[in-house]
Amino acid sequence: MTSRKLALVWKHKALYFIALPGIAYFIIFKYIPIMGSVIAFQDYNIFQGITGSAWVGLEQFERMFQYPEFLRILKNTLLINLYDIVFGFSAPIILALMLNEVRKLLAKRIIQTIVYMPHFLSWVIISGIFIGILSPSTGMVNHFLNLFGIDSIYFLGEDSFIRTIIVGSGMWRETGWSTIIYLAALAGINPQLYEAADIDGANRWQQIWKITIPTLMPTIMMLFLLQIGNFLDFGFERVDVFLNPFNRVNGEIFDTYIYEAGLLQNQYSYTTAIGIFKSVVGLILLVGANFVSRKTTGNSLY
Repeated sequence: MTSRKLALVWKHKALYFIALPGIAYFIIFKYIPIMGSVIAFQDYNIFQGITGSAWVGLEQFERMFQYPEFLRILKNTLLINLYDIVFGFSAPIILALMLNEVRKLLAKRIIQTIVYMPHFLSWVIISGIFIGILSPSTGMVNHFLNLFGIDSIYFLGEDSFIRTIIVGSGMWRETGWSTIIYLAALAGINPQLYEAADIDGANRWQQIWKITIPTLMPTIMMLFLLQIGNFLDFGFERVDVFLNPFNRVNGEIFDTYIYEAGLLQNQYSYTTAIGIFKSVVGLILLVGANFVSRKTTGNSLY
C-alpha cells in the first residue's frame, strides 16, 4: 500500500473504525464457516472431524438427486418462493404508493403503526394467530363460511391450502415493515415534479405512473435482486411452524428437510451438499437477474 493510500485511510480512520464491527461480523459468521462446506465431499463423522473423515467426492450430491422426494421438495421450494416474489414483493410497493397518497398526517401515522406491528411478532406467535383464525371449530373464517351454509374447512389439514397460508402469513407480517424503504425513497421525490405535472393537467394516476413509479424503480430493482439471491432460502421457522403430517406433501421445503435430515438424523454431509446446491442456484439467479437488470433498466448491484 502506497503512502498516498495510507494517508487516505488515516484521513478517514473514523469511518474505517466504525466499519470494523460489520467487517468482523461477516468474516467470523459468513466467511470462516464457508470452510466447513468441505464436509459435503466427505462422509463426515462428528467424532473424527473434518481432517479424519473419509473423502467421497460427489457421492452426497448424487445421493441428493437420487432421493425419491427430491423433485417434490424442489417443486415446493420453487413454488412457494415464486408466490412470495409475485405477491409478497409487490405488496409493499402497492402499500407504499397507497400510503403516499394519504394526505392526513395523523391517519397516515396510525396506518403505518398498525401495519408495522406484525413484524415484531415471532413466527410462533404468527402461527398461533393463524391456527386460531383458521380453526375448523372456533376460527372466525369458518364461522363466516358457516353463515353462507358452507361446511367448516380444516385449512391446515389439507395440502391445497398450505402454500397460500405460508405466503399469506409472511405477507401479513412483513408487508408493512418492507414499505419503510419505499416510503423513504418516495420522500426524496422533488415536489416540483408533481406541481409541474399538475399544471400540465396530469391526474393522480398519471402522476403515479409517470413520476412516482419511475423514481422508485432503482430501489425496486435493488431489493428485487437481493431477494432473487435468496430464492431457495425461504426460511425454516417460517414454514416449520405450519407443517403437520397432513400438509407436509405440499409444504415441505429444503430448509425444513435440512433440519430433519441434518440435525435430527445427523446426516451432516448430505445436508451440507443440499445447502451448497441452494447457494449455487441462488448465485446463478442473482448473476443472471443482475445482468438482465443492467441491460434493460441500467440498475444493478455491481
